[in-house]
Amino acid sequence: MGEIRDFKSGRSQPDNTQPPGNSMPRRLAAIVAGDIAGYSRLMQLDEEGTHTRVKRTLRDLIEPTIAEHHGKLVKTTGDGFIAMFDSPVEAVRCSIVIQQNMIGRNAAIARDHWIEYRIGVNLGDVIIEPDDIYGDGVNVASRLEGIAAPGDVFISGGIYEQIKHKMVCGYESLGDKKVKNITDPVRVYRVLPDAAAYQRTRRRRESILLTLLGLAIAIIAGGVLWYLLAQPRGKPADVAQAPSPTAAPTAQPPASSPAPAPSQSSNPVPSAAPTQQAAPQAAPSASPAALPEPEMVSLQGGSFSMGSNDDPSERPIRKVTVKPFAMGKYPVTVREWNACAAAKACGFTASGKDDVPVTNVSWSDAKQYLTWLAEATKKAYRLPSEAEWEYAARGGTQSKYWWGDQMQSGHAGCKDCGGDAAAEQPVKVGSLKPNPFGLYDMGGGVDQWVEDCWHRNYQGAPADGSVWSGGDCASHVIRSGSWKNDARYVRPANRDNYDTNVRYPTHGFRVALSP
Repeated sequence: MGEIRDFKSGRSQPDNTQPPGNSMPRRLAAIVAGDIAGYSRLMQLDEEGTHTRVKRTLRDLIEPTIAEHHGKLVKTTGDGFIAMFDSPVEAVRCSIVIQQNMIGRNAAIARDHWIEYRIGVNLGDVIIEPDDIYGDGVNVASRLEGIAAPGDVFISGGIYEQIKHKMVCGYESLGDKKVKNITDPVRVYRVLPDAAAYQRTRRRRESILLTLLGLAIAIIAGGVLWYLLAQPRGKPADVAQAPSPTAAPTAQPPASSPAPAPSQSSNPVPSAAPTQQAAPQAAPSASPAALPEPEMVSLQGGSFSMGSNDDPSERPIRKVTVKPFAMGKYPVTVREWNACAAAKACGFTASGKDDVPVTNVSWSDAKQYLTWLAEATKKAYRLPSEAEWEYAARGGTQSKYWWGDQMQSGHAGCKDCGGDAAAEQPVKVGSLKPNPFGLYDMGGGVDQWVEDCWHRNYQGAPADGSVWSGGDCASHVIRSGSWKNDARYVRPANRDNYDTNVRYPTHGFRVALSP
């Protein structure tokens, strides 16, 4: 703060005409900048229609998604937006949700009418004003958005360092980029929404390298062959010593030799799961006989008190009657999922051990698997309703956990249940004790999708165990908690929700079947 000399008194006084050094509040924040690619072209094609769709997308997707991830929408710019987050993880997660939901919104319209966002995320110190934010932190986010491809999320090195061990995504390093009006180059990463995408990108790069290596070897071999052929022919005695070209076929086994019989190790059932009866003609191909069909447990149904007073979303407690049905003994495993992927009916090939629960599955992915399984087996496989899931998880008990009111190790897979929260996958199915209904991992291990749309509480919920549709079907209910959650998530009454079309590293599912 400067000083003004009062010439009448000769004394110095504060200069209140200059802003004090702390008059502009600043803070460190994760900034998300989004912009619609080809907005001018879309407006030329259909001005009113594009304007209406953009406003609807902002109202129905952008604004609520930012709020759900604890961010603040700072401003909109017609075809773009700026948002601010305390958490870099939530900023990137919000960006992924927006991009994946836009895929679903564009699916039903012509390609040249798609609304596609480019998104940039940066961590920076920004100046805060009531209706806007300023500074290089915002500018870098905007520049990242500008170089991103439609549908992509680009993040700065600062964001990457904050989230690289907290989100199981793929990250493709694009190196240091010089961006407009920013003095120093910016380290840039492209976010690949799921680990499978990262593996595909890595395999594609490896394939290119192997192809180039093979081409180089072929060129060298061709040069060597040309050199040998260009030399003067050897003496007859030298030629006679070469192997006869007709000798090779005699070394081959007779065509009529019987093939060895398939061994017991070709059984596709996970070793940790109870053995299922295989058809005598089972072959290692993806035929119906070789299909790794989930093992089911039949439940008689009955009445129970659903919900708890531990969380507002679990209220009110009410009596629910569930009809007889069958539930998967285990969550769907990597082996079972990959049978669907091999049939080109599921969206990705899962990595990891065959006998662990499949993870990184969206609700829509789970529905794809069930559609394929139902067609392959001619059985009406489905997701359980939320009421069916809790009935099965309680196993006929009404305590906090199915084994009692206190946490005990060996019953559930979670980070304070004796598990390893740092592990990349949950333990294999069947590793822990089953509940009284003979079901495994009905609490912890892997989060499990159910059929119901999300409702904030049980007001107006059906009492007959049926699926509760309506509500917010952009999100669906998820149960069980995972190996990365603490004990409160593995309670049978615990409930949560997640975006319908978005994959998350701890999300899986199990199947149900009506009589």
